[in-house]
Amino acid sequence: MAFTNRTGTLSRYGTAAGTGALAVLVLVAVAGSPAYVGWAGNHTDPNSAAGWYLRVLAWPAWRIDAGDRAGGVLAADLRAILLVILAAALLYVLPASQVARVPGGFSQFFSGWAAFVLAGGLAGLLATFLGPGPSMLGALQAASAGAGYGFLTGWIIGTASLGGRA
Repeated sequence: MAFTNRTGTLSRYGTAAGTGALAVLVLVAVAGSPAYVGWAGNHTDPNSAAGWYLRVLAWPAWRIDAGDRAGGVLAADLRAILLVILAAALLYVLPASQVARVPGGFSQFFSGWAAFVLAGGLAGLLATFLGPGPSMLGALQAASAGAGYGFLTGWIIGTASLGGRA
């Protein structure tokens, strides 16, 4: 039933949560990739707005190998993995169009954006607590960085959520 609309035929569009989750996966896969993280670190100016923003996009950095990081690849990539899982879950849990006073695209956009802000903060917090060497200060700093990342990049997820049906 999830793939059908009210008339029973196959829908040409996915759900708002589904398109948002796909956008999260693509954003984390591309902007968190080792190639992009290396490029942003070496070819952008951190003192310019554009360079700083391109570096912010690399926050959920993931690695193919753990390098010298304790705990292996899973610990090195925990933040990116949690971000994708939590954002997808929150996009499905926050039913914007069912509870919004203003139905339609406006509520889908802000629901997608809010889900990504919350997912970024939770991913930073949980990755620090579940990773090697957990500390309360580190968890709070990571949650702040994650929520900031979600706030500054969540418009991408909100925009992707516009295309789907509620």
